[in-house]
Amino acid sequence: MEFPHFTFNPKEGIDNPALVITDDPEPDQTVVPRLCQLKRLEGQSYGFFLRMDQDCRGFEIRDVEPWSPAEHSGLRDGDQVLEVNEEYVGNMDFYRVVRKIQSCGLHLFLLVLRRAQYEQAVSMGVDLEMLARDSKGEHWSRPRLCHISRDLEHGLGMTIISVEGQKGQYMVSTVTDGPAERAGVYTGDRVIWINGVPVSTLTLSSISRTVKKSSDSVTVLVTDSDSETSYVRRRMPILPVVAECCSLPHTPKTIHLAKGPDGYGFLLRQEKLAGTQRIAHVLREVDVRSPAEEAGMEDGDLLLAVNGQPVESMEHEDIVQKIKQSGDKVILTSISIPGRDFYRELGISPLLFHEACPLQDAGSAFHPDCVQNRSGPLTTQLSERTSDAFL
Repeated sequence: MEFPHFTFNPKEGIDNPALVITDDPEPDQTVVPRLCQLKRLEGQSYGFFLRMDQDCRGFEIRDVEPWSPAEHSGLRDGDQVLEVNEEYVGNMDFYRVVRKIQSCGLHLFLLVLRRAQYEQAVSMGVDLEMLARDSKGEHWSRPRLCHISRDLEHGLGMTIISVEGQKGQYMVSTVTDGPAERAGVYTGDRVIWINGVPVSTLTLSSISRTVKKSSDSVTVLVTDSDSETSYVRRRMPILPVVAECCSLPHTPKTIHLAKGPDGYGFLLRQEKLAGTQRIAHVLREVDVRSPAEEAGMEDGDLLLAVNGQPVESMEHEDIVQKIKQSGDKVILTSISIPGRDFYRELGISPLLFHEACPLQDAGSAFHPDCVQNRSGPLTTQLSERTSDAFL
């Protein structure tokens, strides 16, 4: 048996096909976002700055504080934010992204890329929105927070049943075009919680009692089975903060005020809510034909935000000062006491699904180069090329 003869010609290189000489392997071209889950305590910040560079329009994490919820979640300086609470933010302005984080309560979910990966993806022309969505898998959609009101013919229009072989998991069967379906709940949906209580902690009989006790309506968090699988795979809890809102009652009110000759025409008082130990900031003594009355302010409403910034946890004097700093114009967000009680029962902020007006329209409180006290919920610093917010 003859073996082939191989020769080496320095001008042509090695002619032995069994020998392959290659350069060092190409760097990994795979760009994979990672999910960071932040959980804070009441009154605690998340512990990071969010920066937007006007040149690249990206949202960058800066100055992550040691031992903070941000550091504990794995968030690092330089990370680029693609999504806030399962919603892509690449096409949002800076102030809207800040508001989304401010109003989400105690839980925050950020989908991020390392800076080097982000720059690589941008240079390769990667569709970042599609990249973020692909990380969730096929057939994914956000959970739905639905408020269902009974009617005389169908009641709630749904039945909750156990998922066979899966303890603590429940699904719904709905009446076609009944109250549940009109509210956004469909046959086969998995029930995550009802009236603010996770159903995984309940038995079917206790769920039935909860539904019966809610004589007029119930509020449920539901998702389809494919989306539930996505959340399980990503080890991500399904919470209202990542949900779409379907017809919740008691919508917060945004009030645009322009100061008149006698001021705005209302008083802000700190009061203890009847029957509770909770302190609230209450709008009182709305003057007839004043700017406050003409803008729709009602006596007894609770103040939620000033110029888009949540103020419920702030000191009364600090809120008054914030309104004064706004000059001759201010934007207030308020809600009725029944509305605040409704959201408290659910354990979510009434601002969670409220798209307030842009902060930059709120007067001199957000004038360029204005820096607010870092001890508050938010520090905003504007310069010619960057915007910063401490969250």
